[in-house]
Amino acid sequence: MRSDIIALACLCLLVAPAAAQQGNDVSLKIDFISWGNQIRGLSLKPGSNKGTVTALSFRYSTPVAYAGPPLMAIYQTADTAAPVAPKPTAADLAQESHPLLPPVDSDTNPKAGPKQGLALELEKRRQKDPTLVALAALPGNCRRATVLLGPADSGTFIAYVIDDDPTKLPVGQVRIHNLCSFPIAMRCNGSPSKELKTRDAIIVPPKNNQLIYELAYKVDEQWEMQENNVIPVRPKEQTQMIVLKSKNSFFLSSDGSAGGFLQVVTLRRGAQAQ
Repeated sequence: MRSDIIALACLCLLVAPAAAQQGNDVSLKIDFISWGNQIRGLSLKPGSNKGTVTALSFRYSTPVAYAGPPLMAIYQTADTAAPVAPKPTAADLAQESHPLLPPVDSDTNPKAGPKQGLALELEKRRQKDPTLVALAALPGNCRRATVLLGPADSGTFIAYVIDDDPTKLPVGQVRIHNLCSFPIAMRCNGSPSKELKTRDAIIVPPKNNQLIYELAYKVDEQWEMQENNVIPVRPKEQTQMIVLKSKNSFFLSSDGSAGGFLQVVTLRRGAQAQ
């Protein structure tokens, strides 16, 4: 599986844990999304077996209210009713990690460097509580956020946080994220094309409640056309389009084939959910 999970994490690793813990507590609603197979038994309190959340594959889960430190701790409790998910192999992790993050495990990659940022902070905290599986640096002055969780080593996850406060993402518009490791170009509703580097995002107004787009990607200095498509944009919804690369079964047809070189996820949240 080659998804650009780690595109989800670069910004988080660049945030110093000490800085993330400073300041006042935050209060907001959070949607969890799994950047891979669904993740069960998630909790925001250690040792909690009640009110656990499942992060669904590439789509919004049930929102969770959170009030606490800006550096949010995410725990995972055992779920005996759930089938045991296979652990990612060393090859999987190395592929997922390249090229947007240094390798996550020196035991599986001899060139791996020392952990830093949130990864190092997570490792330290897990020595006291191994049910802690991720840390997410939340934005201040935000009422709503999306936390994307991608698998890392030793049963942990890397969290990439998207600020979905209505002031940052107005309803009735589309925010397009490039979370693959390739530059992409988007031409929307006949406007001039815009190039998005990895982790870039743009907000695009629709025309006649729809977004007509052309998507291309750049590999080895050559631009390749991915697709022409149209998505509805409802006036009372926050709409996000995420461009990624993944071979997860979520994107595969019954014969095991993918729809294109890159994959596209569309997320929608009603205004009443803000």
